[in-house]
Amino acid sequence: MTQPPEQGDVTAGASPAAYDTPDPPGLPLGALADFLEREAPGLLTPPLTARLIAGGKSNLTYAVGDGRRTVIVRRPPLGHVLATAHDMVREHRVITALRETRVPVPETYAVCADESVVGAPFYVMELAPGTPYRLAAELEPLGPERTRAISERMVDTLVALHDVDPDAVGLADFGRPQGFLERQVRRWKQQLDGSRSRAVAGIDELHGWLAANVPPESPPAIVHGDFRLDNLLVDDKDRVVAVLDWEMATLGDPLTDVGLLQVYQALSGMGGGAGVSDVALAPGWLAPDEILERYAAGSGRDLSHLSFHLGLAYFKLAVILEGIHYRYTQGQTVGEGFASIGTAVEPLVAAGLASVKEQ
Repeated sequence: MTQPPEQGDVTAGASPAAYDTPDPPGLPLGALADFLEREAPGLLTPPLTARLIAGGKSNLTYAVGDGRRTVIVRRPPLGHVLATAHDMVREHRVITALRETRVPVPETYAVCADESVVGAPFYVMELAPGTPYRLAAELEPLGPERTRAISERMVDTLVALHDVDPDAVGLADFGRPQGFLERQVRRWKQQLDGSRSRAVAGIDELHGWLAANVPPESPPAIVHGDFRLDNLLVDDKDRVVAVLDWEMATLGDPLTDVGLLQVYQALSGMGGGAGVSDVALAPGWLAPDEILERYAAGSGRDLSHLSFHLGLAYFKLAVILEGIHYRYTQGQTVGEGFASIGTAVEPLVAAGLASVKEQ
């Protein structure tokens, strides 16, 4: 999503030596320690220390340690949790299922659906090594060749994900592929309606076009839902070692991932409230057409209806940012960087309308 630094994008950046000692917002450490003693004995030894990792514009991500080991804990945001969003049990399930595939994911340790433990469902996973590159300035020191290799491997990782047989990894019932695109349009309209607090120019027009122009669907696959470089961890050999931030994952049309990735590339130069990653500006990064060519060659999928997927991606991002803006206005956000989020919504809508009218 085009939201600013998001939960997965800073997971590996947590320093095991730099913890706050009080309970961070939304995570009572005593209750967490008791849960881990029951469900993952030996993983961590109390007393625990933790900190909320910077970012957290949606789900909250914490680095939790005991002085010898650090793990990651994920839970939904505080307050105003939209229906079907922020499902920790689903996120844990898909990561666990993909562990033995070619898709790199962290190891998972425990999941808790009982809201009474820490105030919301949560899960615990490995602190995976690697760098979540988010800025062109972070890639530029690597040089064009390494940057190109990273962008190629990003695309190849998406191809690998879309090649996984859901039945083979126990995810046959993880979603309903038939009618996926129509439901996506309807679902994001419902999410928008759940966060409406002001008029947003063009957003209902964009939704109307999408609802009236749903294309034939591609063969279904596991869809990540927010695939971008800063939701990947890259090691010092430029390999993708973990894919993070699976809160939107489901079974459906994989071209929604491709459309969203292309929109992220297009927004690389967009500053201000959107807080968009600008990695596509780094010398050596694959051009948009090269990304599509590499994906099409690796996956064998038909990309002829991509304009719809671009419009849907812009709409989705606009709705997500509007939800974040709503939570900010209600005082339900944790951390900094929220004040300007709302200014990015209308530009996203305008770009979405432009993309669908170009077809």
